[in-house]
Amino acid sequence: MAAPTDYDAPRSSILEDVDTESLNAIKTKRAEAQSPDVDLDERDTGESLDLPGADLSGEELTMVVIPKQADEFTCTSCFLVQHRSRLASRPGEPSLCTDCA
Repeated sequence: MAAPTDYDAPRSSILEDVDTESLNAIKTKRAEAQSPDVDLDERDTGESLDLPGADLSGEELTMVVIPKQADEFTCTSCFLVQHRSRLASRPGEPSLCTDCA
Protein backbone atom coordinates (compact mmCIF):
# COMPACT_ATOMS: atom_id res chain seq x y z
CA MET A 1 0.00 0.00 0.00
CA ALA A 2 1.30 3.46 -0.85
CA ALA A 3 2.31 5.91 1.82
CA PRO A 4 -0.08 8.82 2.37
CA THR A 5 0.84 12.13 0.75
CA ASP A 6 0.86 15.32 2.80
CA TYR A 7 -0.57 17.92 0.43
CA ASP A 8 -0.07 20.71 2.98
CA ALA A 9 3.72 20.32 3.05
CA PRO A 10 5.66 23.04 1.21
CA ARG A 11 6.95 22.01 -2.19
CA SER A 12 10.03 23.28 -3.93
CA SER A 13 9.54 24.34 -7.52
CA ILE A 14 11.98 24.17 -10.37
CA LEU A 15 12.16 27.97 -10.46
CA GLU A 16 13.26 28.12 -6.82
CA ASP A 17 16.02 25.62 -7.53
CA VAL A 18 17.28 27.76 -10.43
CA ASP A 19 17.23 30.93 -8.31
CA THR A 20 19.33 29.34 -5.56
CA GLU A 21 21.74 27.60 -7.91
CA SER A 22 25.14 29.24 -8.17
CA LEU A 23 26.37 30.87 -11.34
CA ASN A 24 29.34 28.50 -11.54
CA ALA A 25 27.05 25.46 -11.35
CA ILE A 26 24.91 26.85 -14.18
CA LYS A 27 28.00 27.53 -16.32
CA THR A 28 29.27 24.01 -15.67
CA LYS A 29 25.94 22.44 -16.70
CA ARG A 30 25.80 24.58 -19.84
CA ALA A 31 29.37 23.68 -20.78
CA GLU A 32 28.62 19.98 -20.36
CA ALA A 33 25.46 20.28 -22.47
CA GLN A 34 27.27 22.19 -25.23
CA SER A 35 30.40 20.11 -25.21
CA PRO A 36 32.27 20.21 -28.53
CA ASP A 37 33.39 16.62 -27.99
CA VAL A 38 31.75 14.58 -30.72
CA ASP A 39 32.31 10.94 -31.46
CA LEU A 40 33.98 11.05 -34.84
CA ASP A 41 35.03 8.10 -36.89
CA GLU A 42 38.65 8.68 -37.91
CA ARG A 43 38.17 6.38 -40.92
CA ASP A 44 35.41 8.63 -42.30
CA THR A 45 37.24 11.06 -44.57
CA GLY A 46 34.19 12.45 -46.34
CA GLU A 47 35.15 10.93 -49.69
CA SER A 48 31.79 9.20 -49.94
CA LEU A 49 29.88 12.50 -50.05
CA ASP A 50 28.46 13.56 -53.40
CA LEU A 51 28.43 17.32 -53.80
CA PRO A 52 25.93 19.08 -56.08
CA GLY A 53 27.41 19.71 -59.51
CA ALA A 54 30.05 17.00 -59.04
CA ASP A 55 31.51 15.37 -62.13
CA LEU A 56 29.71 12.04 -62.52
CA SER A 57 31.04 11.23 -65.99
CA GLY A 58 32.97 8.22 -64.66
CA GLU A 59 29.89 6.68 -63.04
CA GLU A 60 28.09 3.75 -64.60
CA LEU A 61 24.36 3.01 -64.57
CA THR A 62 23.72 0.15 -62.17
CA MET A 63 20.10 -0.62 -63.02
CA VAL A 64 18.48 -2.15 -66.06
CA VAL A 65 16.41 0.32 -68.09
CA ILE A 66 13.36 -1.23 -69.71
CA PRO A 67 11.94 0.66 -72.70
CA LYS A 68 8.33 1.85 -72.68
CA GLN A 69 5.97 -1.01 -73.52
CA ALA A 70 3.11 -0.92 -76.05
CA ASP A 71 0.47 -0.77 -73.28
CA GLU A 72 2.10 2.22 -71.52
CA PHE A 73 2.01 5.99 -72.01
CA THR A 74 3.99 8.97 -70.72
CA CYS A 75 1.97 11.52 -68.77
CA THR A 76 2.43 15.03 -70.22
CA SER A 77 2.17 16.59 -66.76
CA CYS A 78 4.34 14.46 -64.42
CA PHE A 79 6.35 12.72 -67.21
CA LEU A 80 6.00 9.31 -65.56
CA VAL A 81 5.47 6.19 -67.64
CA GLN A 82 2.10 4.74 -66.64
CA HIS A 83 0.02 1.71 -67.64
CA ARG A 84 -2.79 2.57 -70.05
CA SER A 85 -5.38 1.65 -67.39
CA ARG A 86 -4.30 4.88 -65.60
CA LEU A 87 -4.99 7.06 -68.66
CA ALA A 88 -7.53 9.75 -67.72
CA SER A 89 -7.65 11.81 -70.95
CA ARG A 90 -9.66 11.09 -74.08
CA PRO A 91 -8.17 10.26 -77.49
CA GLY A 92 -6.85 13.38 -79.23
CA GLU A 93 -6.12 15.15 -75.91
CA PRO A 94 -2.71 15.28 -74.22
CA SER A 95 -2.03 12.10 -72.27
CA LEU A 96 -2.70 12.62 -68.55
CA CYS A 97 -2.59 10.03 -65.79
CA THR A 98 -5.36 9.76 -63.20
CA ASP A 99 -3.19 11.47 -60.58
CA CYS A 100 -2.63 14.58 -62.71
CA ALA A 101 -6.12 14.82 -64.22
